[in-house]
Amino acid sequence: RSEIIHNRGFLKVWDLRLSDAGIYTCEYGDHTVSISLHVFELTISSDGHFLPNVAPELTLMQNSSNPLPDLSITLFDSNNNMARPELSGNKNCQKYTLSLKKLEVTDSGTWTCHVHSDSPLINQNITFDVKVLGFQNPDFERKYATVDSTVVLSWYLNFQKIMWKKGFTGQLNWKQQESATVHKLLDFNVTAREEQHKTKTNSPFRFEIPESKSKSAIEVKLPKVQFNHSGQYQCQLAYNGKYTESMTELVVMKVSANPVGPLPRGTKMTLICQVSSPLPPNAHLRWERVNGTETDVKKSKQNEAKVEVNISAAGLWNCRLMEDNDMKISLNYPVEEAPVWSSYAVIGASIGGSVLVFGLVCLCIINGISWQQRRQRAKRMAQARQYLLENKTCQCQQ
Repeated sequence: RSEIIHNRGFLKVWDLRLSDAGIYTCEYGDHTVSISLHVFELTISSDGHFLPNVAPELTLMQNSSNPLPDLSITLFDSNNNMARPELSGNKNCQKYTLSLKKLEVTDSGTWTCHVHSDSPLINQNITFDVKVLGFQNPDFERKYATVDSTVVLSWYLNFQKIMWKKGFTGQLNWKQQESATVHKLLDFNVTAREEQHKTKTNSPFRFEIPESKSKSAIEVKLPKVQFNHSGQYQCQLAYNGKYTESMTELVVMKVSANPVGPLPRGTKMTLICQVSSPLPPNAHLRWERVNGTETDVKKSKQNEAKVEVNISAAGLWNCRLMEDNDMKISLNYPVEEAPVWSSYAVIGASIGGSVLVFGLVCLCIINGISWQQRRQRAKRMAQARQYLLENKTCQCQQ
């Protein structure tokens, strides 16, 4: 592991180890030069590869032919901010252990360990890499869609950005808002060569895996969103027995009318706008008539997931989901006015129905009176028959 470069008087040692520490002497004629080699070894747990919320541990070892000095150790993170680990060392100053705080994705990068001693004078920087595998998405985000629309849900991983060179696995799960049942939609794994493999599982609904331009993206496509596709979509990564996850909540909007169909003159219709989960405090639903007035506006109450408006005039109505002053999604509902003959037909049907009901009532009354008369007649005949039997009377034939 060593080489002497004669023309320059150098001794080159590869793969330096703690056991290489000591005094090196160079003799040239009557001249002798001695150099004391002080060796440091810095190691990091998990070979510097972590998931978020894992607290790594650093170990600093030193060896020298001289008495070992008590070291002052300062740690700087990838953003050159001073880290404050918990430091512990043994009595002979040979080994120091530094326990770091739990890591975040943004902690990925090159860290620096600065070692200082006054006697002997030591000022040594030791650099090491920290790689935190995770998502470039937030831990939680909300996405909105309307019924029958197409939506793509995406999670972007950082393994290419941080040059992660180890394999890991993951899965995509889904559950509805009020359900405790979790459905696995997708299994995937990424090899040390950054090769990605995805496998669909038995899903309760149809979805697609689109061709992604980025190797670091996990995506699913819902080509025709239904109201029951809403819920929590959770992407999970696993490495070395640890897990991290990012969740996207899909909120779906639908609109409907009661009764369905054209609106006859003189009648009313109820328009219903509904989303699949309760809204946050800063969001609300809003019905309004396109090109209408302020009187044609109806807002939902706080935390309500549905708003209804009663209308008596045809036109184009629009329901919006507003978050603060930002419109997230909207749906139109056109209300057509029924033809005049249809209105007359409705009025005629109403009158005809009333007449029919009146006729049925009269028929019932007449039938009731007739039945009551027949009952009284039968009762009188029974009384007469009983009277004749009691008096033993008979009629003789002449």
